Amino acid sequence: MIKIMADSTCDLTEEIIEKYNIGIAPLMIMINGQECRDKIDIKPDDFYAILGNLKEAPTTSMPNPSEYLKIIKYAIEEGHTAILCICMSSGTSGSYQSAELAKETFFDEHPDSSIQIHVVDSKSMSQGSGWLILKTAMLREKGFSFEELIHFNETYKKNVKHFLCVDDLNHLIKSGRLTNASALIGRILKIKPIMSMRNGKGAIVAKERGLKGVLNHYVKEFTQRNDWEVTDFIIIGYTSERTIAEKLMDKLRGETEYIGEIIIMQMGVAVGTHVGLGAVSMFFIEKGHKKDGLLINEFINKIKNR
Repeated sequence: MIKIMADSTCDLTEEIIEKYNIGIAPLMIMINGQECRDKIDIKPDDFYAILGNLKEAPTTSMPNPSEYLKIIKYAIEEGHTAILCICMSSGTSGSYQSAELAKETFFDEHPDSSIQIHVVDSKSMSQGSGWLILKTAMLREKGFSFEELIHFNETYKKNVKHFLCVDDLNHLIKSGRLTNASALIGRILKIKPIMSMRNGKGAIVAKERGLKGVLNHYVKEFTQRNDWEVTDFIIIGYTSERTIAEKLMDKLRGETEYIGEIIIMQMGVAVGTHVGLGAVSMFFIEKGHKKDGLLINEFINKIKNR
């Protein structure tokens, strides 16, 4: 049996996590001097309700290797023989390094163990890694082998397209994701920055005026970039305003030919610490960045035939 584990920034719903038995290592958030586990000690809605009134900006830290180690040991007790860990980008967090350390620690303690463990640096943030994790869980249910799941992740991880727009630039400034100069221009011109991933790190790729411009940008880019053979679901993320996510879903349904599943999910506390209130994101598989055309074609055929 194959166990899937991840860190809490994947921001998948509790229903999905339970359905596919995904092990989650929580990031830690420091709020008013108190250390909290993402989505365990504090839930997203409770966090967003107080975020605007906090005197000190909350901070985050990577999962402790011991959290990953607990998942590994419990997975073995459940009878799993292979573990695939999919982490947020190493360019934005130490989560990947923490998982690798947990793997090394496990084999130091159990040198004769036959368990297989592979850690993926997803090059993604938030529900970008969540997209990979959910797709991996679906493929596992279709009978894909451990090696096939590894190849899928390592092949497609750079194809997960991210779009993220924030309503309040202050959180990105404080977390070092945006320069003061860019923020000043954004405030003056009332421009909303749209971010994506470049080489495993967040980068501003566009600027739009107002929410209408942002949603139009998302739909236009999706139409041009989407890999129609592989994107069988889209994830739309939000922090505090679900209605924005619903507006984007309606635009995708009404203005594109996409007929697959669209899943709306709330971003968690760790991600919300950096992007703030009113953020909206979208994730799908884009064309390009393909490492091995033959492997891609093989996966597409397997997905269709299973």
